[in-house]
Amino acid sequence: MKVLVHIDEAEQWRDALAERLPEAEVITSAAPPEQRRQADYLAVWKPPEALLREPGALKGIVNLGAGVDALLNNPGLPEGVPIVKLRDAGMGELIGDYVRYGLLHFQRDFDRYRRQQHAGEWREHAVMDKADWPVGVLGLGAIGAKVAAMVADDGFPVHGWSRTPKALDGITCHHGDDGLEALLGRISTLVLLLPDTPATRHLIDARALSLLPEGASLINPGRGTLIDEAALLAALGPVDDAGSVGRLRGALLDAFPREPLPEASPLWRHPRVWITPHMAGPTPLGAALDQVAEALRAFEAGEVQDTVDPNAGY
Repeated sequence: MKVLVHIDEAEQWRDALAERLPEAEVITSAAPPEQRRQADYLAVWKPPEALLREPGALKGIVNLGAGVDALLNNPGLPEGVPIVKLRDAGMGELIGDYVRYGLLHFQRDFDRYRRQQHAGEWREHAVMDKADWPVGVLGLGAIGAKVAAMVADDGFPVHGWSRTPKALDGITCHHGDDGLEALLGRISTLVLLLPDTPATRHLIDARALSLLPEGASLINPGRGTLIDEAALLAALGPVDDAGSVGRLRGALLDAFPREPLPEASPLWRHPRVWITPHMAGPTPLGAALDQVAEALRAFEAGEVQDTVDPNAGY
């Protein structure tokens, strides 16, 4: 089989994948066009449109990440070619650590202490017990389920939400529109781990934010399109932080509709927003390559499972 790799540091991925698949010829998108056109499989992350159009008899695509929105929205994507994506591959634990940091940031009042430091104010806040700090996790795929379990193991009550019913040990699961409303009304921190699909874009809008209890916080290591930014800024309240605050206590944001986040975005300057540059869940190379090699062998054997549903968006 001939595999074409397209990703940052593609040569490193090519060499490591070739070690795992000695039976394969592995090339990168820097190879000559005549070689690229002969590729049986693509292992890619955000490939250009022209690259997707080149192979003449493509058998399958491996998306080198958990989010497939960029691939599915690419006009060069060939119809009918099965797609598999990385499912966790070590990203879940890294994103779980990011979420746990965010939870402690709010639950232990580090946001308030930071503002007090700037004001030269020495004042201790009573610690809220973890058992009294319910957390909502939207999205219970491989990564969402892992993160929900990590948070529950830390002692937080966890409510999870998915489009269809799910059952996870130690997690109170909700689904559908009614389930989402029920979850939003009872949590202290909302965690977003949904894919980018037509059904999830701006899911967290003014109405959803109004359902959160006063003083709730938000953590988004998922997709930037999940949030209506104008509604979020309104819920956060004044930018100067000099007087009254909005309904939302604060937000830790790792993903945005446009990346890098434009310099003019008011999110950069909001005192109750913490911004990170889409770093919550980098793909661990070793675990990812193991998954890619397994998927390519499954393609060759005609045994590939759990393919992406382009209509659902994941």
